[in-house]
Amino acid sequence: MAETSGAPSILDGPFPLPRITIRFCTQCKWMLRAAYFAQELLSTFSTSLGEVALQPSTGGTFVVEILTQTPPVPAAAPDSNASSSTPTTNPVAIQRTVLWDRKVDGGFPETKELKRRVRDVIEPSRNLGHVDRDYPKTKAEGAAQTAETKAPSNEGNQVEPAACKPTAGEKCEECA
Repeated sequence: MAETSGAPSILDGPFPLPRITIRFCTQCKWMLRAAYFAQELLSTFSTSLGEVALQPSTGGTFVVEILTQTPPVPAAAPDSNASSSTPTTNPVAIQRTVLWDRKVDGGFPETKELKRRVRDVIEPSRNLGHVDRDYPKTKAEGAAQTAETKAPSNEGNQVEPAACKPTAGEKCEECA
């Protein structure tokens, strides 16, 4: 039989990481919504997530949080006078990040927005395919793209993009 040490390791914690918790209000009957988001996150990220948990609550709450671990950081070199020659490391830290709070962010997230926020925490370089197509760009990228989509007309005025059709008396925010 294998022998284990008496002190539990933080990596042997009660749940695998990264762990997403969806806390939902049972009085508001938001369990199906929470379960849907859990299903979508598990379908998209599969084994990149350690766990997705549904946590019943009250008081109109709908909060999505993620727990991640930071890797151990080697401690500074020991003093030459130190008697111990074993290298030390700082312990692994658990970081809690709120991805969505209905009361702060206003309402419920779109599925693709929640997926983006999870991706930004656990795998920032991951491409989410069609979910990323309409992702808001930085102002510099947006200005460059807007300049490319507008072409001068015969009169020297700029032509509005094909998708832009403001009603009479209104100005399109993207074209203005």
